Amino acid sequence: MLVLTMLGLPLTTAIDAGAQQRPTAPHAWIWGAWIGGIFPPGDVEGADCFGNATVIFTRDVVMRVAQIDAAYRQRLLETVAEQPKGLDFRFSPAPPIMTALGPRMAPDAAFGCANPDMLRVERNGPDEIVFPNCTEFPSPLRRCRTK
Repeated sequence: MLVLTMLGLPLTTAIDAGAQQRPTAPHAWIWGAWIGGIFPPGDVEGADCFGNATVIFTRDVVMRVAQIDAAYRQRLLETVAEQPKGLDFRFSPAPPIMTALGPRMAPDAAFGCANPDMLRVERNGPDEIVFPNCTEFPSPLRRCRTK
């Protein structure tokens, strides 16, 4: 700041430039924990919902519950595109797991969609989404909320 003052530059210019806001991500509306999908959604309020979330969306990662493991399967986002009814997610290729027959994709790393590295999300309402044509998620998902 002292250097800016010595150069005769206004200090407010440096502060204002840093205060510019980034544009909102196209998928910001979906960030959070969602319940349902595999089975019809249960109670969407409180700790039980957050503790049993089926899918969690963040800025850079989508996590889904694993069928045979306590850990969530994480998929890194490459791109997100807005669609008239929702979003299209393109994931980085999932890392293979080692099996007796060699490296393979984890059985529940995808969502049961035609392309394991793509996920289409359709918005049914402010707190309900579906994954159309994804066999592992036949039911709608609902957003977890605090009371």
